[in-house]
Amino acid sequence: MNKKLMAVAVAGALAAPAVAMAQSTVQVYGNLYIEYAFTNQKQSAAGTGLTQIDRVDADILQTGGSAIGFKGEEKLGGGMSAWFQCESTADPRGASQDGWCSRNSAVGLKGGFGNFFVGNWDTPFKRTMINTGGRDTGVFGTAFLLTGGSTTILDGATEGLFRRRQNNSINYDSPNFGGFQVMASTTSTNASTGVTTTSAQDKERLWSVGGQYKQGPIAIGVGYEQHDKFYPGGGDESGWHVGGSYTFGGFTVGAQWVSMEADTAPGATAEVDTWHVGVEWKIAGPHALHFGYTKADDMEGTLGAIMGTGATAARPAVGGPGATAALQRSTSADMFQIRYLYSLSKRTTASVGYVALKNDDGASYDLGGLNYPATATGAKQDAFAVSIQHRF
Repeated sequence: MNKKLMAVAVAGALAAPAVAMAQSTVQVYGNLYIEYAFTNQKQSAAGTGLTQIDRVDADILQTGGSAIGFKGEEKLGGGMSAWFQCESTADPRGASQDGWCSRNSAVGLKGGFGNFFVGNWDTPFKRTMINTGGRDTGVFGTAFLLTGGSTTILDGATEGLFRRRQNNSINYDSPNFGGFQVMASTTSTNASTGVTTTSAQDKERLWSVGGQYKQGPIAIGVGYEQHDKFYPGGGDESGWHVGGSYTFGGFTVGAQWVSMEADTAPGATAEVDTWHVGVEWKIAGPHALHFGYTKADDMEGTLGAIMGTGATAARPAVGGPGATAALQRSTSADMFQIRYLYSLSKRTTASVGYVALKNDDGASYDLGGLNYPATATGAKQDAFAVSIQHRF
């Protein structure tokens, strides 16, 4: 008798998870990327009037974009579904310990009305950008010139960064109308609980909208984003972008334009435009070549800088104290990259490539993973890198 009762209990325990799983589909997915780069950091340009600083040439490991996630969906009837996603950083090096749901993670409802969700998610500005021939981060990352960087951001934090995975975000994506979709996002003001009502930055909030069209060989994306009261004195900043790509034969060609401006202080503004062009050539079989060129133009403005970029709007004159020279430094920079990719399978790709960054004498942009001092403007950086990526 006791054996029969035990068997019934065990069967019930095993059946319970099966019943729960039947109520929603749960999927495990991930992306693991390892990049090993040999970097070369050259000193600041001669004749700038600043101290020239030599940095160490180092070999570095990076894991840009590596993640593991769990997502599920439950049908509620009437064409509506509840869904969740918890995506976390997965760093095979063991260096980044960001914890659970540190990447795109949310809970939401979707149906014929579209998709409404709340959580930690890429903004519409970021999701509608087109990055042909380049990567987001790592030494081949274009975000460091185009948008001031790319990372997960707390609400009300980090000026000058427009490629954001935003904490405490409230999001809506429209249905897809023949390849066209619009999306919008804002943030709560959690950070405001720590400031007084007299603060000029009392309610820092993000607003982001984007639209995209993807049909056949054509992809087009536009986006606008505003950061309210992000600067001391309550100054706002905003950015917009437009980009597109076209695929024909074995080639995809694309371009991206970004413009950012900020009220860096009362009565003062700064503005910078950036752009990127790229080509992806699927040669034959598993072989491919990617080319990319990224440019940050001179920053313009009366004072300060758009934080997060590698240039200052107040370009200092050449010379030390008491100098009368009116010559100003250029704050532009450009980056060229080329990569060969080999598909080992549908899910695994290896690559080898070269990237070079040149700062003008007033700029201090970096390749992804390097940290050249902002005081050492005009530096050149380049790197050879190999990588392997596996998706599951």
